[in-house]
Amino acid sequence: MAEMNPHIFEEIIGITEKAELASVLASELAKYTIYDIMKIRAWQDREINLLPSPYRERARPYFIEWHLGRYAQIMAMQSNGDFRSLEGRIENLSLFREFCDIESKRIKANYDEADDDSIYGPFHSLYYLAVSCFYMFVMENPGHPIGTPFPGGFTVRQSGDTYYCPIRDKEKDVEYSICNFCPAKQDEKNK
Repeated sequence: MAEMNPHIFEEIIGITEKAELASVLASELAKYTIYDIMKIRAWQDREINLLPSPYRERARPYFIEWHLGRYAQIMAMQSNGDFRSLEGRIENLSLFREFCDIESKRIKANYDEADDDSIYGPFHSLYYLAVSCFYMFVMENPGHPIGTPFPGGFTVRQSGDTYYCPIRDKEKDVEYSICNFCPAKQDEKNK
């Protein structure tokens, strides 16, 4: 199993440039072996299979993209040297730092107690948070991939350079929800 750095979010909190953040997160994610990725995929399938049909069938490809497709894209970018072309500072530094602070506290609180065989254990959490951090703060994409369906027929969508999510503001009371850090705006059409 990958040797995860439980202090990764404490260490990256001072980063200001997208290229540096991309490089550090990709290096952390590169520690995951093919076996680790297969284990994450098996966990994901168990979770998806608990969803009711037909939502389960509609959501499955987006959940796979969210957890595995994005990982593959990050590794390809790292391999191709694409991080050198990432220019500029992290768009919302205060939100990024808040994300790092909250996630480092969560990991610290749960790291020793959590069961790595659980989808909520540190093994999966660090992977999920690193991928999410990369997409939200380096790529400035929503936490959920565009097109991700939600119950009620609503989806994450893009209009021009703006992303909209039907649940963006509904997660404010969920303490550790990545939605609280997502660059998407609440989709007023689907409120």
